[in-house]
Amino acid sequence: MTQISQAACIKAQALELERGERLLFTGLSFEAPAGTLVRLAGANGTGKTSLLRLLTGLMQPDAGEILYKGEPIGKLKEDYYKDLVYIGHMNGVKDDLSAIENVRIAARMGNIVAAREALEEALEKVGLADFIDHTTGELSQGQRRRVALARLFVSREKPVWVLDEPFTALDAASVANLAATVADHVRAGGVVIYTTHQEVPVDLPADACLTVDVSAFAPKKVRTPVDFEEEFHA
Repeated sequence: MTQISQAACIKAQALELERGERLLFTGLSFEAPAGTLVRLAGANGTGKTSLLRLLTGLMQPDAGEILYKGEPIGKLKEDYYKDLVYIGHMNGVKDDLSAIENVRIAARMGNIVAAREALEEALEKVGLADFIDHTTGELSQGQRRRVALARLFVSREKPVWVLDEPFTALDAASVANLAATVADHVRAGGVVIYTTHQEVPVDLPADACLTVDVSAFAPKKVRTPVDFEEEFHA
């Protein structure tokens, strides 16, 4: 297990986000010190994926800020991005490259130089041992997702992992491998923030796990006399 060299800490302070003239959430706050697994919960449309994008700096909040090691991520910029691995909804793989080439290039973009053996092992962990040298264009959507996720297995030195539905399209063995890798990363002092619709057990103590219900920060509807009238006659 690779030990994270510097203590990571993510803090969201009073975040507010509006999309398409709709206020998704307001006053959203949480703190994830080193060695924390954060699951973002809430119904579809409550802003979980948007919150992930805020945490990566790809979007800006309408109010509030996100701190990394006590500094706003917008101020840190590259110093934050070099510590971050983000796997979003889009797989971000190139169809004309092989599976192993995609993982190698993704790793290099994060300043990670991985030996072929490590890249092969990463692909084996996500159930693609038989497709290592196949071009990604030959693979199914589910297999393409696995190629994207294989990057995690060569990114253990990156303190912060932000993952959108990482367990989707994985078989049981690959889910177990990924859950074990996530647990190892948190135990080593990393911070993992993720969304999922699947109940996947991760072997960590309760005090290392945090659930943030994004829907709890949705603006409260103000009840009008018309609402009471409709309820009375319902």
